[in-house]
Amino acid sequence: MLSNTEENLPYIWYKKENDKRNLQEIIKDEIDIILKLIHTNGAILFRGYDIDNEISLEKCTSNFPGDSLDYIGGNSPRTKLHNKVYTSTEHPSESFISLHNELSYASNWPKFLFFSCSIPSHIGGSTVIADSRKIYNDLSEKLLNEFKNKGVKYIRNLNNGIGAGISWQKTFETNNKYEVEEHCKLNQIDIKWLNNNNLQLIQNRQAVLQHHISKDWVWFNQADQFHPSTNPPEIYEALMDFYEDDVLSMPQYACFGDGSLIPLEYFDEIREVTKKHSIYFKWNKGDLLILDNILIAHGREPFQGERKILVSML
Repeated sequence: MLSNTEENLPYIWYKKENDKRNLQEIIKDEIDIILKLIHTNGAILFRGYDIDNEISLEKCTSNFPGDSLDYIGGNSPRTKLHNKVYTSTEHPSESFISLHNELSYASNWPKFLFFSCSIPSHIGGSTVIADSRKIYNDLSEKLLNEFKNKGVKYIRNLNNGIGAGISWQKTFETNNKYEVEEHCKLNQIDIKWLNNNNLQLIQNRQAVLQHHISKDWVWFNQADQFHPSTNPPEIYEALMDFYEDDVLSMPQYACFGDGSLIPLEYFDEIREVTKKHSIYFKWNKGDLLILDNILIAHGREPFQGERKILVSML
């Protein structure tokens, strides 16, 4: 049973029997309280309000400050369902999605994430969340200082519709190279067109961040998710053998911002600390989860059967 206190993650906002308002009205009426809770706790789960489709999700986001964002340039496979509502991810159901702050490798990341449950899985499929402040505070001083000073360089190699990983057409929601180039120029992404119309993206970003409201420092990068060591050992070894000394040609890769390698023991520490602070919760149909994307990292456990979680970003 999820606990309903301001200190617990997530904070649970249960539907009251005597409150006839729908969730869209509650968000509009109680926005100051909701924002204070999110900037303090990091996550609110609204339970019992039947937010189980893209229309009801969009109505909830419309009463929140800020504009909904497209997922242009993102690295996760997902489908746009309605305006700026997407499937949460289309990674294979047997995969564990490591915890991350959405689009932390981008120059413009969402401040808030809205997840709603259309179809909960019966086996597995819990969303995993962790407080990025606690991760930051628990990492060793040596690791933290090196990431602070050097930042992270993200490399992605996008295919032209054939090959491993995601195509640049799907990533940027266009077939027009000029539109891709303009987007990358505006978002500080270095690009290189390769053979067969494949595209390489290079992004240098921060590894830590100070929250704009709470002023807390947080761990805010996806280096461990981009590095091939995120895979099971046998897959990691196969990738390293296949690409040999050409790791920059992998579908995605991460190193320090100066180009130096990140020690594998650093990734071990990051994953261990993240695991220590991970909280799993199982979805109910109609749940709405709002995350402060800077304060809270999220992921997904493997599942069996059908599962459909929707997402909108602000």
